[in-house]
Amino acid sequence: MSEEESFDGDLGDMGDDWGDALAEQGAENAFGAAEVEDFAGGGGDGEEINLDVVLDVPVTLSMEVGTTMITIRNLLQLTQGSVVELDRLAGETLDIKANGTLIAHGEVVVVNEKFGIRVLDVVTPEERIRKTKE
Repeated sequence: MSEEESFDGDLGDMGDDWGDALAEQGAENAFGAAEVEDFAGGGGDGEEINLDVVLDVPVTLSMEVGTTMITIRNLLQLTQGSVVELDRLAGETLDIKANGTLIAHGEVVVVNEKFGIRVLDVVTPEERIRKTKE
């Protein structure tokens, strides 16, 4: 999917494949997060919170294998076949980011010759706040 394309929520056969893969694992909630209904209760001041407004807002989800710092000189010297060393060891978990913010860690999986990611742990809101202050 290119950056210009948007996800319309219809996965077709691909969604069925991923659903089957998750069902094999016994994963009822693939992201390990609470259901949306858990947050739709009262707002504490007697008013109900309606999350329907934000549920369809698109979010860019990215997986980060690792990072590195290089000079512009070295960047311009990269050619096909160049190898760039990252700050992660082989087998370490990937960072899952939503709009650039770390939300979870996971590992790469393959289902029907397509890459995906299995969420291993979700970053707590407290951890996210702490990391933004660092």
